[in-house]
Amino acid sequence: MRLFVAINLPAAVREALHAAAAPLREAGAPVKWVGADGIHLTLKFLGDVGEDRERAIVAALDALTAGRRAFTLPIGGFGAFPTSTRPQVFWVGAEAVPALELLQHDLERAFADLDFPLEGRPFRPHLTLGRTKKGGERRARAVGELLDEVAFADEVAVDAVELMQSRLSPKGASYRVRHAAGLAAR
Repeated sequence: MRLFVAINLPAAVREALHAAAAPLREAGAPVKWVGADGIHLTLKFLGDVGEDRERAIVAALDALTAGRRAFTLPIGGFGAFPTSTRPQVFWVGAEAVPALELLQHDLERAFADLDFPLEGRPFRPHLTLGRTKKGGERRARAVGELLDEVAFADEVAVDAVELMQSRLSPKGASYRVRHAAGLAAR
């Protein structure tokens, strides 16, 4: 199973974000865009994991979230990795509020204990909107030039962290929640 840990947004927020990003999609660049139902904030990518490990992963996730309070997460601002002039990934940002940073840091440590490698890059919270197709980087610059012209801002209540399974297909990835670990009410 291909697994990751994520924060999922309410459907209304995903739909509004997807609508706000329409001008980027309409630029016609060679980008594989994420559908509204696939927009999420990845906290930790686990990769291909045997089913025999799922119980330990769920237990670690439940232990991590036990007693942890729900929090509000501001979302907004479009960008691209590595830069808007060399875009490979288009995203909308999520503010690195202390509760999110602490959650992600503790998640890294807890999953390192389960022999998942530590992420080598700093945590830059974002929601991926699309990935430039191989060989299309130059044409995707047109989308990068539009990033300052689109806007989206919202706040979401984060009340769960979820273990997700992704299935890849030629049409794109599909996602399924395998386990939801709730956060305590604020």
